[in-house]
Amino acid sequence: VDDHVYINQSTPMKLYDPTVAAAEYDHHRAPPLHSLEGATIGLLSNRKLNADPLLTETARVLQKRYGGKVLELEHKNNASAPAPTETLTGLSPECDYLITASGD
Repeated sequence: VDDHVYINQSTPMKLYDPTVAAAEYDHHRAPPLHSLEGATIGLLSNRKLNADPLLTETARVLQKRYGGKVLELEHKNNASAPAPTETLTGLSPECDYLITASGD
């Protein structure tokens, strides 16, 4: 089997697939909330320009509509990287749901 791609009839070029199979994780989604009434809201900003105002205003509207508590705004260190595990595990027992925003 010829696994070359030919640019023209005499110039072969071999192509390689640089991808690897994705790692499998044992992640599970939290069950959906039955209601937002009285729920505690966690906020996670990626530090982009408008992320903080977007999050705080969204939380204000939700709190006005459903009551509950808004936790202090947390920040990721890097907008393009996932939030550190410590940040997420620190927030998870304190809030009923988490809002994150990009703010571009």
